[in-house]
Amino acid sequence: MSESARIVVIGGGVGGASVAYHLTELGERDVLVLERDELTSGSTFHSAGLVGQLRADPTLTRMNQYSVELYRTLDGWTECGGIKLASTPERMEEIRRQIGWARTFGLPLEEISVAEAVELFPLMDPAGVVGAAYLPTDGQIDPSQLCYALAAKARAGGARIRTHTRVLGVAVEGGRVTGVRTDQGDISCEVVVNCGGMFAPEIGRMAGVRIPIVPMSHQYVVTEGFHTFEKLPTLRDPDLLVYYRQEVQGLVMGGYERTSAPWVDPVPADFNGKLLPDDWERLADISRNSAIRVPALEEVGIRKLINGPEAFTPDNEFCLGETEVGGFFVAAGFCAHGIAGAGGIGRVMAEWIVSGEPTWDVWHMDIRRFGRQYRSPSYTRKRVVENYETYYDIRYPGHERSAGRPLRVSPAYAWHKEHGAVFGEKSGWERVNYYASNATGDFPQPRGWAGRHWSPAIGAEHLATRSGAGLFDETSFAKIEVTGPDAASLLQWVCDNDVARGVGDVTYTQALNARGGIECDFTVTRRGEEEFLIVTGTAFGSHDIGWLRKQAAARGARVRIADVTGQYACFGLWGPAARDILAPLTGDPMTAPFMTARELTVGDVPVLALRVTFVGELGWELYCSSEYGLALWRTLWDTGQVTAGGYRAIDSLRLEKGYRVWGADIGPETTPYEAGLGFCVAKDKDFLGREALTRNPERRLRCVTLDDPRSVALGNEPVRVNGEVVGRVTSGGYGYTVGSPIAYAYLPVEVGTRVEVDVFGTWVPGVVAQDPLYDPKSTRVRV
Repeated sequence: MSESARIVVIGGGVGGASVAYHLTELGERDVLVLERDELTSGSTFHSAGLVGQLRADPTLTRMNQYSVELYRTLDGWTECGGIKLASTPERMEEIRRQIGWARTFGLPLEEISVAEAVELFPLMDPAGVVGAAYLPTDGQIDPSQLCYALAAKARAGGARIRTHTRVLGVAVEGGRVTGVRTDQGDISCEVVVNCGGMFAPEIGRMAGVRIPIVPMSHQYVVTEGFHTFEKLPTLRDPDLLVYYRQEVQGLVMGGYERTSAPWVDPVPADFNGKLLPDDWERLADISRNSAIRVPALEEVGIRKLINGPEAFTPDNEFCLGETEVGGFFVAAGFCAHGIAGAGGIGRVMAEWIVSGEPTWDVWHMDIRRFGRQYRSPSYTRKRVVENYETYYDIRYPGHERSAGRPLRVSPAYAWHKEHGAVFGEKSGWERVNYYASNATGDFPQPRGWAGRHWSPAIGAEHLATRSGAGLFDETSFAKIEVTGPDAASLLQWVCDNDVARGVGDVTYTQALNARGGIECDFTVTRRGEEEFLIVTGTAFGSHDIGWLRKQAAARGARVRIADVTGQYACFGLWGPAARDILAPLTGDPMTAPFMTARELTVGDVPVLALRVTFVGELGWELYCSSEYGLALWRTLWDTGQVTAGGYRAIDSLRLEKGYRVWGADIGPETTPYEAGLGFCVAKDKDFLGREALTRNPERRLRCVTLDDPRSVALGNEPVRVNGEVVGRVTSGGYGYTVGSPIAYAYLPVEVGTRVEVDVFGTWVPGVVAQDPLYDPKSTRVRV
């Protein structure tokens, strides 16, 4: 064995083979793959092999599309097409929404009749089927054959593969990986890629990294031969929790049962090329359901039952990217759809390793999305089990998960409960969506999905903020302190705006990648010569800290970057009456300019007051040490002049004002000039990503208002102009002040252009409007 390699890939399954191949495609030759047993002996060999392309996440869809392009060049690929059935009207709504998504990616997904579905898959009984969709470019592939093909390509590109080599440890020095220890000797390296599948958590622990993955027992059966059809499409009936694909003249049938079986961590050391014991009792419901749709399965013989552990994450998305240990990457947690994604996974990971960042926005798969709560194995297990058991459920907007709640709560949590709060959850935080007690007023309920989990309280809280004052608990906002001798110079380099201004100044800024894409979007408050406070979105704290630390390490900056989220409560007080409410409580006229910060007292509570807004009204974010949180909330509430509101109202308010949300409207693939954030780009300083920016992009984030007041876009809907799809909705909702549904989309057209948005199969007309719709000169904010 070589004693060194630039890149060591741990795991010889389809993920590791794909990563190694794609690394060689980018010119990396010193790549070594280590496999504890034989190639495919983890989960790959027992995977079902279905390859479906369309997913709710746009990047994952593109990754799966790339996989299909790659698999077409390999032996063993069968492009048989795929059918998704709807056995309920609600499922048919979901399918029509997905057909809309597919249009934005150029996928030929089409709605077909029940008769057409039977013609394509004659073994099915159409009883109870409402409709279906068919994607002719979906298919299936033998997982082991795929792995060996990718491994052969990796070898041809210069990579080395060593089987029967068990990794025993990962060496880390100065926060970076330096090598691996194996049962065959030590290997020094610059990069380690953990493609260990169900073994990934164990490998992570060797480097001091928590990887929130749980092996889940997943079963399917392979029948005896009983038909003579050729090239049957794959078939999914999510309402019955089952899927099928052809296996010679028989079928493979599996599903996602409501009574799951998490397996063990760590996985036994000798579990190589093995399966779990058959569990026919747990498969009973799936078996009964499968015979409803394919009656022949009641009589046909079963050749074998496959019960293999598959690595699942808490949100059913891949676990990819660089960890907090420099040079230690992970590509695992494929959640039983890794065969479909393997090609794209290899491409994304190779780019990430070689260039420092992928070209696609993979935030929904980035390991940094998992906050500190996922260091808990029990919390991780609860979330994984919930996701597995609801795998085929329809995810309506506003749907809230229940496992592991409540976990992180504001100091005012009990008060919110007592006053009728309806909670949502984000990153483990309990957050008020709205107060049921505010459900008054005559507001139009959106049609279809947008009307689910909706309440007139959202409109009431919105209008109360516009006319008087709204009080919002934003304690969940992620808060990051950057301190030290190089704090100012680091943030000046990382941020596109000028953030090293006077003490007490607040700056809205982005942090860009080398391509000019927006990696972070936050405010920076200068609290001292060497002290800065960053406030970012609830779900983005771990991501933004990771990005800042990476840039600090690259520059050798003398800084401390600390997550102080839990140390501070934060309440937003906004509306035209905000000053009149706050001034008597402070003994101060509260006339400090917009985008400044001051330390003062509100009642008895010491507070840092930031004059900022995310709703487009006069107001402040008030920060206090957490032990004062409840007292501060009560002090503001007891004025009797505020309406307590939730995040649904905030979202409606910010849509009218045109405020962007990272991860939806903006992200690593969009630049400030495309997003309408050019005002944040400093003209007189250098910063990361500056050279890549173009002032006149071909597309821009545009605001669209829809003509039908009850047709509300939710995100990912295609937008067309003159019959041609030219973009997709990034975020949408209803504006209660402007009285119109609002959607944002990147479009190559100007203000005034008539457009159409596909809302559940209906093309709803609208117009590109001047952004922002509300208070375009921001006079209400700066008053």
